[in-house]
Amino acid sequence: MIKKTYTDYLFKELPLWFICTITSFLPDHPFFCKIRGWLAKPFFTKCGKNFQFGSRVRFIRPSQITIGNNVYLAEGCWADGTAGITLEDEVLFGPYCIVVSTLHGRDETGSYRFARGKQQLIHIGRGTWLCAHTVVSAGSTIGSGCVIGANAVVTGSIENNKIVRTAHTNISSAN
Repeated sequence: MIKKTYTDYLFKELPLWFICTITSFLPDHPFFCKIRGWLAKPFFTKCGKNFQFGSRVRFIRPSQITIGNNVYLAEGCWADGTAGITLEDEVLFGPYCIVVSTLHGRDETGSYRFARGKQQLIHIGRGTWLCAHTVVSAGSTIGSGCVIGANAVVTGSIENNKIVRTAHTNISSAN
């Protein structure tokens, strides 16, 4: 497991980071977004045709991210694929969206600093649009054809064809 992690980091995450860094000075014109997507394609588990992304996008563990056809991520998005992320066809991310498949844990002393976290898969359905500054938390499933409004936080499941204007949460006690 550790060897695979270092191998993935060395041959997937580091080269993709380099590509993102080198191309970050290019404008977010469709032509340059297509070039970024084309250069990044080999570093994901699977990546469909016409993948595009804007400048300053960050991928963690791209080897655990599956991307469908015609997917676009706008400027400043952040995707942590540690536990796995699946983006179906025609998914659209607005600027500065965060999709993170890990959660912090809390140890017996009440500290979050060194506690073991939880890892859970994220699935985003076909044709879904995440508006600007949306956060999708570990274990979330968003159906096809959804619109997740700006600044919303998704922590659970959302059915197909829903419009979520505010935070959608499953609140549980901290105990």
